[in-house]
Amino acid sequence: MSRTPLDTVEHAAATPDVELPWAELGLKKDEYERVVEILGRRPTGAELAMYSVMWSEHCSYKSSKVHLRQFGEKAPQSDALLVGIGENAGVVDVGQGYAVTFKVESHNHPSYVEPYQGAATGVGGIVRDIIAMGARPVAVVDPLRFGAADHPDTKRVLPGVVAGIGGYGNCLGLPNIGGEVVFDACYQGNPLVNAGAIGVMRHEDIHLAKASGAGNQVILYGARTGGDGIGGASILASETFDDAKPSKRPAVQVGDPFQEKLLIECTLEAFREKLVVGIQDLGAAGLSCATSELASNGSGGMTVTLDDVPLRDSTLSPEEILMSESQERMCAVVEPAKVERFLEICEKWDVIATVIGEVTDGDRLEIFWHGEKIVDVDPRTVAHDGPVYERPYARPSWQDELQADDANKLARPADSEELRAQVLRLVGSPNQASKKWITSQYDHFVQGNTVLAQPEDSGMIRVDEATGLGVAIATDGNGRYAKLDPYAGAQLALAEAYRNVATTGAKPLAVSDCLNFGSPEDPAVMWQFAEAVRGLADGCLQLGTPVTGGNVSLYNQTGEAAIHPTPVVAVLGVIDDVARRTPVAFQEEGQLLYLLGDTREEFGGSAWSQVVHDHLGGLPPKVDLERERLLAEILISASRDGMIDSAHDLSDGGLIQAVVESALLGGKGARLVVPDGLDAFTFLLSESAGRAIVAVPRSEEVRFNDMCGARGLPVTRIGVVDGDSVEIQGEFELPLTELREAHEGTIEALLA
Repeated sequence: MSRTPLDTVEHAAATPDVELPWAELGLKKDEYERVVEILGRRPTGAELAMYSVMWSEHCSYKSSKVHLRQFGEKAPQSDALLVGIGENAGVVDVGQGYAVTFKVESHNHPSYVEPYQGAATGVGGIVRDIIAMGARPVAVVDPLRFGAADHPDTKRVLPGVVAGIGGYGNCLGLPNIGGEVVFDACYQGNPLVNAGAIGVMRHEDIHLAKASGAGNQVILYGARTGGDGIGGASILASETFDDAKPSKRPAVQVGDPFQEKLLIECTLEAFREKLVVGIQDLGAAGLSCATSELASNGSGGMTVTLDDVPLRDSTLSPEEILMSESQERMCAVVEPAKVERFLEICEKWDVIATVIGEVTDGDRLEIFWHGEKIVDVDPRTVAHDGPVYERPYARPSWQDELQADDANKLARPADSEELRAQVLRLVGSPNQASKKWITSQYDHFVQGNTVLAQPEDSGMIRVDEATGLGVAIATDGNGRYAKLDPYAGAQLALAEAYRNVATTGAKPLAVSDCLNFGSPEDPAVMWQFAEAVRGLADGCLQLGTPVTGGNVSLYNQTGEAAIHPTPVVAVLGVIDDVARRTPVAFQEEGQLLYLLGDTREEFGGSAWSQVVHDHLGGLPPKVDLERERLLAEILISASRDGMIDSAHDLSDGGLIQAVVESALLGGKGARLVVPDGLDAFTFLLSESAGRAIVAVPRSEEVRFNDMCGARGLPVTRIGVVDGDSVEIQGEFELPLTELREAHEGTIEALLA
């Protein structure tokens, strides 16, 4: 894109008729005309580069902003919320002077193009968001979605993604404590690689992305800037994926976790010495994002000398330098008197650091190249004042037919033998089978503070060794439910993550989300998105869990085929003492099994309907958020007071899936009795929400029942922990050896 003569601001003003490749950079004609209107002239090539990446769907949320406002308008009052939407990551108060920051983001399209680097740099990017808030990263999570488990391309994408996540996270020394893996043909050309991270700091250590104080120096530090990832995440994630358009397949970023580890330690030391006024990581849109956001969030302007940016490739044009998404880079604003010490710390950690600019008392972002001004913009117009689209949306014509195709009317097993066979088939299906082949590639216990990790209901990390203070996180989302009803589907994702956190004994505090959808230019997809956001906003208001931030990933479709609407919800919770956590595994024989909540005939979107009938239709399970809140209170109280020794939420696969997982993890079987008023099929396979199964020591039975009765939560004794099989009295028996073979061999066999 470089031109001769150099495309300076002066040259642009004098040559209004020069054609610029705005369409190739992803801008629409009216968007380009808006840039010209803002500047009062045509943009320079460098300015065009900045506007194109910052106004992309991925960076500007131009199709989703109008709906995302609900998270602010409907935000519940929360004493725990310290930093909300708009910063690199949300921050919540977890007590004892500690704050925790967490966020989930997507790296979907890059991970399809180059699975290893796409996934690895997704982890690297989310970790830098955590560092930028002033926190030490303590754990990562990875909600993943792939195409059909037996499809040849899944064998290409999944191992690479898993290796990238494990390779980067393990090298950083961060435990991977949660997430999920889901297979569905709708994700065939569009895998979802969502990455989350958690960080811990003291309240006084919170940092924000703003450049204030005229004369303060702008320091770029970390890796050199290269040609990898030019426009990568920002443009690649902002258009429908189409193999015929090489322009939509720019180079995926290349990660170096060892460089990132140095960057973490260097940054945290600079924070400890109070050297940083403002800070921003370089992720999507690279320097274009860091400079414009720092300047627009501060109180003045900024000048930048692009010649001073350390390069890996000396042939890069200024436009390419501004668009590069090379990894392991950050931008800090430092007072002049502290610059020398900041650079000393960078040198100590072998981190390249260069002063590239200065905060000014004006209101412009000015960037120079070879002594010539190539950018002169109001930074807000780049970072915050991009297009806002009120995309047309409409309930799709096929929605009624889909919901009328009731899964509750599908053929059910004719007898106990057929029910047994279907249960065995279900627990061995790719979505319900053990993911140990995948999760064993991640280090769960590095740093020594992991309390719970996969396959527990939520991951848990100890924050304070002396007191046992800890935090738990769960990520959940069911695209099948959301396809049937996006409003309810989003609330079911929230409810499940909320329930998973409470099941381990932690109190849910706040939410981050990653909203994965198809093309916003399709009114049906925009209806799904609008409904899901409305459902999530309403649900968070009712549960009192504010949305602290997150990510929107659109254009997840190939041609006309969109993925199922997939809102992934992360819930963060706090526990006063991790020693009182509740695991999934059955602990002792003789303990009594209780089912909490109501079981109804609800099979729409269920694992049974998918595995046995390859069917998607009907309505998803009903959502009762007040019941979810009550269930959570019971689970937290029972955990705290020692009334239960194990607990497991009921979701995909129903009660039998939960029992099998608890039995296999604990190496102890169970004898179950079908309660009065339920048939064995509904009892075992219904996916009614708001339910959990708990194991109660006999000494606590009366106290536990009294608590549930006093609070009005339905509770039913359904069996006992016993033996080496799962037995449904009067129906069938499944030895643990047979269950283990079915449950644990599936994924490895598919990917071998």
